This record gives sequence, C-alpha cells and structure tokens, in this order.
Amino acid sequence: MAHFAELDGNNIVKRVVVVDNKDTCDVNGFEREHIGAAYLEKLLGGVWKKTSYNGNICKNYAGVGYTYHADIDAFVAPQPFPSWVLDSNTAQWEAPVPMPQDGQLYSWDEATQSWVLVPQE
Repeated sequence: MAHFAELDGNNIVKRVVVVDNKDTCDVNGFEREHIGAAYLEKLLGGVWKKTSYNGNICKNYAGVGYTYHADIDAFVAPQPFPSWVLDSNTAQWEAPVPMPQDGQLYSWDEATQSWVLVPQE
C-alpha cells in the first residue's frame, strides 16, 4: 500500500489516503509516484504527493495541516512557536534553546524563551 497527501494551492496537506500498489505501478511492476498521483487526480481531483511512514519519502509522514516544502522535498509540521526555526536537513522545528536532557518532562514557554519543568503529581 502507498500513501499520498493531497495538497492545496499553498502546498498545505488537506488529507492523506492509501492507494493499492496495483494503482501505483508501471507495466514492469515498479511503484512510481507519478502513476499513483495521476490515478488519484483522475479519481479524486487535486494535486498529490507521495509520503511514507518511515520517512524515506519527503523526510516526514504527511499529516493534515503539514506543508510540503519543494525546496527541501519534505513535509513539515506546523511551526509550534514563532521563535522555533526549521532545520532543513531534518525538516523538524527546533527551539532556540535545546531542551534539557535529564529525563524530566519539560514544556516550552514562548514568553521567556525557555524550557519549564512540568510538575509531577
């Protein structure tokens, strides 16, 4: 089974669907993105881009609300906070300050630009 994301005019993911392998393969049985995309365009309309759970295609599995960035060939989650920057190699958002790695639970405080320890009950 192959997974495809439908993109709107701004490359925002509208939905993700599963397509049977037979609808994505060429005459020699090799899976081709353009065949699957054309199949979905004919069936449902829209613009389609292949995605994968393991990140082998477009760095991240597409989710509704994600944006496809053609320049880095990646699906990117919505920016969690205005201060976070996109790492174009991983297509992941990074805080301006690394989260402490001491095994405790933290949340980001945008107002103070810092990680705040989450109280444990």
